[in-house]
Amino acid sequence: MARTKKVDKVVLVEKLANELLALMQTKAKASAKEDKENEAIEVNIEDEEERGLLIGHHGDTINAVQAVLGMMVRKEVGEWVRIIVNIGDWREKQEEHLKKLAREVAERVKQTGEAQPLYNLTAAQRRIVHLELSGEEEVTTESIGEGPERYLVVKPK
Repeated sequence: MARTKKVDKVVLVEKLANELLALMQTKAKASAKEDKENEAIEVNIEDEEERGLLIGHHGDTINAVQAVLGMMVRKEVGEWVRIIVNIGDWREKQEEHLKKLAREVAERVKQTGEAQPLYNLTAAQRRIVHLELSGEEEVTTESIGEGPERYLVVKPK
């Protein structure tokens, strides 16, 4: 029975994503699939013409679509379902960029012995940096502050 519910959620997410895209008056089409590794439903949006518009400045639009879609699904099923919206390989490129940044900052910390702050990262971006540097023997990471003022610090162990 639980298996059927998951399939139903994937179908529901895809249906709602396409309805949302239609309301946005875009020609983009969404497809959804279960992402077992991240315990989420992944929504891939295909649209070459309006790709930049759908991603938005620093991913603002894609993140907003993800948030709204999450609220729509919660309203339908009565529980929170983790949804990851991606356009092309934008999220993968962002993740690789953050991992590279994390490694560069870790090297700077090792060379200087001084802590290095990273500002303006979302919770998801901070998580990627924390995970990337979690295996490092010489540096550690810590999130400091609250709400929009929260930032990440890479520092020597």
